[in-house]
Amino acid sequence: MAKCNFFLAAFLFVFAVDLVFLSGSSLAQTTCTKSFTNNLFSSCQALNQLDANFAWTYDPAKGAISMAFTAAPDASDGWVSWGINPTGTSMGGTRSLIAFKQSNGTVALHTYNVTDANKSPAVALEPSAIDYTVDNMTAEYSNNKITIFARWTLLNNKTTVNHVWQTGSQVKGLVPQSHKFNSANLQSSGSIDLKTGVASVSQGAPRIVLKNRHGVLNVVGWSIMLPIGIIIARYLRCIESADPSWFYLHVFCQVSGFVLGVAGWATGLKLGSYSKGIVYSQHRNLGIAIFAICTVQMFALLVRPKKEHKIRRYWNIYHHTL
Repeated sequence: MAKCNFFLAAFLFVFAVDLVFLSGSSLAQTTCTKSFTNNLFSSCQALNQLDANFAWTYDPAKGAISMAFTAAPDASDGWVSWGINPTGTSMGGTRSLIAFKQSNGTVALHTYNVTDANKSPAVALEPSAIDYTVDNMTAEYSNNKITIFARWTLLNNKTTVNHVWQTGSQVKGLVPQSHKFNSANLQSSGSIDLKTGVASVSQGAPRIVLKNRHGVLNVVGWSIMLPIGIIIARYLRCIESADPSWFYLHVFCQVSGFVLGVAGWATGLKLGSYSKGIVYSQHRNLGIAIFAICTVQMFALLVRPKKEHKIRRYWNIYHHTL
């Protein structure tokens, strides 16, 4: 009985850690900053990629916004950018503000018209005029992050805009060098209503929702339900009054965990289809291995011989080893 109590206590501890992980990860990106030195904005959003923050105040009388964008460059001499794309949600066509720290310690900020982003070979991105009126442009560097401040006059007072943000690691002269092509860099765009504050992430939002579901399903299925089923089968059998209830609980937990895990695995496949060319090899290989082992394990329920059967010993080895 002491042995049973020890493993039940150990399980409860692991279960509690899993719950803390789930609650913590779901709350990790819910806060944003709207207050800056000498600036207080009416709205803000914690952007879903690149650990960036966007704050703004909309002036309906002038059809303009005062904004602040904060992100960390990929290196101390890197760059950050925020811009509006009036025609789409990609980098190409974005009217952008790009800031970077200079050798003298000051932060440079220029407008860039990223209309040539998709040309091959790539065209060097030089400072250029854009078809938005942008004034009050300043930038500051603090705590390894750059914050861009500016006032944009919106085209035709259109308050729903596509915004694109990015970070990079190097600037040569006034020319920002290419950014990384990680998942976060490729999904750093969205649509936002600057009047109401309602935001969505074009292309990214379904992925973020699916990514969260992928994580929750797999944590609950593989690392909560399946371990519960294993602990029930291995340690509750020593409680006489639990027989045969422990067996049915074991089957319920294992089957439920497998169903949730398969659902999580399927969402992983869907996420992969959204990110062509981006492969998390170790994560993918572990997922395939877990899915394959658990699928083979589920067949134990279908081919389970009676206790007195001569092959029961080999079934036990197969079932317990997996």
